[in-house]
Amino acid sequence: MADAGIVERVRELRPLIRRNALRAERERRIPDEVVAALSGTGVHRMNVPRRYGGHQSPLRTQVDAFAEIAAECASTAWVTLGQAGVSYIAALFPDEAQDDFFTGPYGPDVRIGGTLVPGATAVPCDGGYRVDGPSAFATGCHHAQWHLLTAAVVPSDGRPLPGPPETVYVAVPMSELEILDDWDATGLAGTGSNTVVARDIPVPAHRVLPVGQMLAGRTPSKTNADDPFYRMPVLLLFCAWAASAALGMGRAALAEFGGRIHRRGITYTFHERQHEATVTHLQFAEARMRVSAAELVVARLVDEIGTKARDGDPYTPLERARIRAESGYVTRLCREAVDLLASAAGASSLQRDVPMQRIARDMQALCLHSFVNPATNLEIYGRVLSGLDPGTPFL
Repeated sequence: MADAGIVERVRELRPLIRRNALRAERERRIPDEVVAALSGTGVHRMNVPRRYGGHQSPLRTQVDAFAEIAAECASTAWVTLGQAGVSYIAALFPDEAQDDFFTGPYGPDVRIGGTLVPGATAVPCDGGYRVDGPSAFATGCHHAQWHLLTAAVVPSDGRPLPGPPETVYVAVPMSELEILDDWDATGLAGTGSNTVVARDIPVPAHRVLPVGQMLAGRTPSKTNADDPFYRMPVLLLFCAWAASAALGMGRAALAEFGGRIHRRGITYTFHERQHEATVTHLQFAEARMRVSAAELVVARLVDEIGTKARDGDPYTPLERARIRAESGYVTRLCREAVDLLASAAGASSLQRDVPMQRIARDMQALCLHSFVNPATNLEIYGRVLSGLDPGTPFL
């Protein structure tokens, strides 16, 4: 397979990613050398069509690769999975736009950012649109070459339309957008999730993708329309990708805790080494079981998404709601494991150069993401289980 070895190549970069994790947090963006090294693994090609030199990698490969990165730096993983994931959306655009993305100066290693929170407006003009306004939480914008900006379509005459406005993705080169210096967070701090702003930018019609069509599984791409790979629902893919970040952090906390308990005691007790204490055995085992349970859930949802794409099977609303709930539940299980281990790691773990405290903050930040939030996802699933509509189109 064309993507053979991606996970192994990413794994080889773990020492580099680990060495730069604290720097990424301090600088509020991923260091250039880390981004370049990851591009060299082919990780940004995983969702790019093969005809452009992409890999169309199995979802299992993607989840494994992102989890390897997250085990050393969750911010780096979130940027990487976000850009690799948005390339999947880019492959749903009209074929002419795909030529713009994947045959330009960056080729199949192009890095494309994007968000699904409409903050800008798109006014019809000359067969395309003029786009104006902000796009918040533009993860990895400092290293992206394109940005898929979500905009609400408004009439050129300014008259209000009945009902909610149509929402579209508009593809804009990052060189045409302004980056605001407004990302200063306590979790996932290194993601560079600044706001980007479009100021009356013309966008041709072929660089537009209606969000409603995307959510309904309809793509303007004629070349990719019948490819089973591009029949996987975008939002369910993001469930799997987000779960990979949680798994990586859960595994990282286990590894960090396992190393520390042999080097420290439990202050104000007779335990000279933490690994000798019964309470440590209970804490370690409980955390490991929670991460193991999360791994099993991820394996199932990854297999289900891949199988349904291959066989062309449609999803029921119940299945979609369940997979979104499972993504949130995986994140919750891993957060509980991380919280347990962090609470037992001792005061010395509060030092910024000790990964445990950063893992805990990054995990909390992941749980606050609107699409991953465990409570919200359980509510959506519970609504469908109870015979109600899910209350959201984002499934």
